[in-house]
Amino acid sequence: MVLQAQEGRLTTSGVRILVATAVPAERDAVAGAFTGGTTEVRLPAATLLRTAEGYDLLAAGVGPALAAAGTATALTAAALDGRPYALVVSAGIAGGFRPAAPVGSLVVADEIIAADLGAETADGFVPVTELGFGTVSHRPPDPLVRATAEATGARPGAVLTVSTVTGSAARAAELHARHPHALAEAMEGFGVAEAAAAHGVPVLEIRAVSNPVGPRDRAAWRIADALAALTEAFGKLAPVLESWNPHDHR
Repeated sequence: MVLQAQEGRLTTSGVRILVATAVPAERDAVAGAFTGGTTEVRLPAATLLRTAEGYDLLAAGVGPALAAAGTATALTAAALDGRPYALVVSAGIAGGFRPAAPVGSLVVADEIIAADLGAETADGFVPVTELGFGTVSHRPPDPLVRATAEATGARPGAVLTVSTVTGSAARAAELHARHPHALAEAMEGFGVAEAAAAHGVPVLEIRAVSNPVGPRDRAAWRIADALAALTEAFGKLAPVLESWNPHDHR
């Protein structure tokens, strides 16, 4: 693998990396970290923006189901083409748990958790694993998480994936009590991670915090600032990926 950094921008050769976001605005924020422009690549049920530097950017849709489906489509197409991806990155904006992840900060997931995949019982929430099914957690490669945190200033911690965004202080407190190491809440990471795991590809999740987890106050959201932080973060990732060995990720 040969990677080079130019003026804080990402450049790469010889390695394929897929970056999956929820919406085009997040995808375009990631694209802002690249210098060579993009071309559109149409796949069955998905469209990629391919950078001149070798990264594929996918706006897969909102929620874990669309994220998994879109990511799986891109992974399968790459595998059938004989040029599989070495890494999948779930990226975007997120809600942050106060005070650890304030608005404007970056979070890199050391664990990607499906926070509401399970069952409600008289004794409270039971994750699907305790019902005897599936998994609720994926762990990105520890060395890659640490290196990403050091390069970008992102704080490492759990990122929760939910299908229903938290809208109350009570729900935020419940989630944080169940996952005390959680720093952020988003809607796609676990879906991306499930697709990556099915293909044996490591996953990374990085989020820029646009709002606090809790009562919804749209006036207090800082989406533009979070998207700018996402661009800046990706502009610092080249040295991380340059030194990371994709064959030693377990």
